[in-house]
Amino acid sequence: MKTIVAVLTFTFLSGAALAQSPSPSSASNSTMTTADAKRSAQVEKHIAALHGTLKITAAEESQWANVAQTMRGSAIELDRAIDKRAAIVDNATAVDNLKAYGEIAQAHVDSVRKLAAAFSPLYASMPDDQKKVADEVFAQRAHHKMK
Repeated sequence: MKTIVAVLTFTFLSGAALAQSPSPSSASNSTMTTADAKRSAQVEKHIAALHGTLKITAAEESQWANVAQTMRGSAIELDRAIDKRAAIVDNATAVDNLKAYGEIAQAHVDSVRKLAAAFSPLYASMPDDQKKVADEVFAQRAHHKMK
């Protein structure tokens, strides 16, 4: 369980850092902006790095695909909440800002729960040596992010 918390902490701390550059508020929802494309590329880079670091095997690919898709979906939801706040921040009241920040925090909570559900079966299926690598990797990354 501690590993899952570390994984989730790392994922969302790094995801929040990736998502902090808001896209222009004038862009339509159906058009991917340069900022959106950059954020998407960063998420894909993070997913690929995590895949390699965890040494995901061919047998684990279907479970990994679910984890990766969950990470992508979570990034989109977080981006939406951040973009929504960015669109109102110049004219927002203190209450509006608090509510918008609450939506960002809720997006984090929802994403953590979804990722825990997706990651748990993958972690459970890993052999002990692979779990040990995951434990070490995420303990180190979570520790570095908290400094």
